[in-house]
Amino acid sequence: MSGAGKKIGDVALKAGRTIDWDGMAKLIVSDDAKKEFSTLRRAFDEVNTQLQTKFSQEPEPIDWEYYRKGIGSRLVDMYKEAYEAVEVPKYVDNVTPQYKPKFDALLVELKEAEEKSLKESERLEKEIADVQELKTKLSTMTADEYFEKHPELKKKFDDEIRNDYWGY
Repeated sequence: MSGAGKKIGDVALKAGRTIDWDGMAKLIVSDDAKKEFSTLRRAFDEVNTQLQTKFSQEPEPIDWEYYRKGIGSRLVDMYKEAYEAVEVPKYVDNVTPQYKPKFDALLVELKEAEEKSLKESERLEKEIADVQELKTKLSTMTADEYFEKHPELKKKFDDEIRNDYWGY
């Protein structure tokens, strides 16, 4: 098997193991997106299977004796010599070293954005919970209870009353 084919097959196998298809599927809401996602997954599985079967197998060795019996040894020896003289060039990866630092930098940036997003999500969830609590208590809440939760508004209203500013 050629080095490039084996490397492609190994990368595809690892990628297939590390993708959390079920986790991603849970995040999809619309029917069109679910349809597109299942098409993507099916296409990935087909390509991955093809890479695993086609590129992970060594070619079967040629049975030169079998052909010598049927064709003749001179012609077979000529073909065998030509076959063994063929050299398949090894794949040299010049692209990955160029893009590896950029990809690693993007991964770091992604982690930072994820952390920021999680913090913002927590803040918004807390704010939603506060608003929902306020909504349920609004009909029975006194001004003192409200100002206890929002002291900055109490200070603002106290200043307006003290300065005889009634909003008009």
